[in-house]
Amino acid sequence: MGIFNNTTFAKLFFASVTSRLGTIVGMTAFTFYLLDRFSEQPAYATFAEMMYSAPTLLVFVVTGVFADTLDRQKIAYYSDVICGILSLCLLGALWIDVMPVIFLVLFIRSAVAKFFTPAEMSLVQGILTKKEYPTAAGLNQMVAGVFNLFATGLGLGAYWLLGIQGAIVFDLITFIVSALLIRSSVITEEVRMPNGARTIKDLRYTSILQDFLRGLQYIIQHKLLLTIVSGFFVIGIVNGGLTVMPLYMLKYHLTPEAYEQWTVVLGIVFGVGMIAGSIAGALLTKIWKLYTCLSFSLIMAGSFIIVSGASSNVVFFLSLSGLIAFSIPLANIAIGGWLPSIVDKRMMGRVESWITPIMMVSHTATLAIITVGFPSIISIQSLFYVCGAILLLVGVFYMILLPRLSSKFEKHQQDIVVNTDVQSNSIEPVQ
Repeated sequence: MGIFNNTTFAKLFFASVTSRLGTIVGMTAFTFYLLDRFSEQPAYATFAEMMYSAPTLLVFVVTGVFADTLDRQKIAYYSDVICGILSLCLLGALWIDVMPVIFLVLFIRSAVAKFFTPAEMSLVQGILTKKEYPTAAGLNQMVAGVFNLFATGLGLGAYWLLGIQGAIVFDLITFIVSALLIRSSVITEEVRMPNGARTIKDLRYTSILQDFLRGLQYIIQHKLLLTIVSGFFVIGIVNGGLTVMPLYMLKYHLTPEAYEQWTVVLGIVFGVGMIAGSIAGALLTKIWKLYTCLSFSLIMAGSFIIVSGASSNVVFFLSLSGLIAFSIPLANIAIGGWLPSIVDKRMMGRVESWITPIMMVSHTATLAIITVGFPSIISIQSLFYVCGAILLLVGVFYMILLPRLSSKFEKHQQDIVVNTDVQSNSIEPVQ
């Protein structure tokens, strides 16, 4: 917990926590609202999830470029402020009760929110040391576990007690709190603008495209990074499926009459599993190599997902869900602690801007397939089998390639000569 002695990190951390908490509670409540109102049309709930993920494909060209070019602190701050304003617009859209308008506001708000993460991650990378990166990643996983433990219950509780409008108001408050925390943080100009002071007026369409493609070039030249990023496409398929698969498993297969209550229990089980997995993962990353942690986690989680598809009762399904939740944090801690140490600080935003859309392409495509094919063509069990097998294959892929590439990268780091000429703004490619 000594990392919280860094006041700036503490403010950024809690800003991220409040922003994410509100979004999770709001989206959870909105999903239940759609399932209640359109009980015979599950496509609405899946489409709402698509409105959360699809905007990445619209803004990914500029999010990373903005984070590496403009003031990162201001980007994170204004992202929260605009999302708060759009939450008010969402309340208005719900009041007039026109579904296309509701989905449009969700889409725009999600697009604006995508600017927050690259800017916030780049700020955190700049204020921490390499030894602190795994600690910060472990904390993020602990928070994710707490979210899973309480967010579903909070979202459902807000929906039951206050209605969908009350949940959206909660969303609005969290965005305001996050914005205030970001604004009050004292961050040096070197961290906020590592590539020099520039404003949005200095940007041109051609320069944005060039900077964006420069991020792709950096990933391609960095073979270790390229291998990790390639796996994110397949992981996105699993993430897309898991956003709705457990809920559909309960509602349409295991316990149709009491799926809401069991969804809360599932959230608790998943949250406890993630918290326990975060603690175990933090210990294992000090013993094992990060690439070992990553591949082992994916193989274990993929295996449990496959088995959970054959569940015939709720208790067995919940037990397997807890094991899946226990497995996942180790991979996230490994990635979160590894990427900041192998990516140049001046390129972090652009690298992140490529990782997210790569995942979101497959994430959104998976949700689209589920929207069209479930339940008429695709069964809920087959979704679990496919997603588990994909995750298992990625784990094996990483197990074979990452050790060799990691050794080569470490050897290269011993020989590389760091160019300190900031004015040249040149990035040394890592083979």
